[in-house]
Amino acid sequence: MKLLRHGAKGQEKPALLDAEGRVRDLSGVIPDLTAAGLGRAALERLRALDPASLPLVERPGRIAPPWSGMGKFICIGLNYADHAAEAGLQVPAEPVVFMKATSALVGANDAVVLPQDSVKTDWEVELGVVIGERARYVSEADALAHVAGYCVVNDVSEREFQIERGGTWDKGKGCDTFGPVGPWLVTADEVADPQALDMWLEVNGKRYQNGSTRTMVFGVAQLVSYVSRFMTLYPGDLISTGTPPGVGMGQKPAPVYLKAGDEMKLGIAGLGEQHQRVHAWDPARIDD
Repeated sequence: MKLLRHGAKGQEKPALLDAEGRVRDLSGVIPDLTAAGLGRAALERLRALDPASLPLVERPGRIAPPWSGMGKFICIGLNYADHAAEAGLQVPAEPVVFMKATSALVGANDAVVLPQDSVKTDWEVELGVVIGERARYVSEADALAHVAGYCVVNDVSEREFQIERGGTWDKGKGCDTFGPVGPWLVTADEVADPQALDMWLEVNGKRYQNGSTRTMVFGVAQLVSYVSRFMTLYPGDLISTGTPPGVGMGQKPAPVYLKAGDEMKLGIAGLGEQHQRVHAWDPARIDD
């Protein structure tokens, strides 16, 4: 299934895409698509529905984050060897884990707002792994059984804040609007191999990132197992698994960073596409 939520902020409704790519309303079945509703039993109940029996949404409008109630927005750094090389860093011996503030979360096509004093805001297309069943010290062999599905993530990053402002990555990763997620949550049964997904990102029509999850240093099963050693993963938690090369920081002969008016488009095979316009600092564009 491809599950989504649509509507204005605070008024989102749950829906699914049918086989023809049309939006079907789920609000008569569930009040919302929540973190608690991502377990196997809940998804099986939705899977048993006949999409043709659900009302058609003619104009869905804004596409919201695909589920509500995300508890943790976990990120993995330097998980593509070629991206580590463009950053001038060693491939890590173990996954680099950091957190992105859940207040950064926005819909796939919502505005990205540059924070005050930003000079080095960058892009990163990433595969998101959505947890459906609680995971604590799970084995690599069992890890994928805890995954509800997958989604597209743009791990927007302010590099000066991240690298030059005191050492921790989080402050450059967690700015408001820096976490576009979606457009859909694609359930795990529709993704035959999460390590065989092509991914891309463009800025103003120029292709900067062309990659594949094939080249991850640590695969999805490894990451779910590894992270579960250090924190319990709950339904609705998201692991964003790293980015391939082509980020703005790595451009030659000089880095390229986002500015107001830029447009980003990005996608992952089978998981949909995102489209964001970049805006100068404007608190009116941020959901409080």
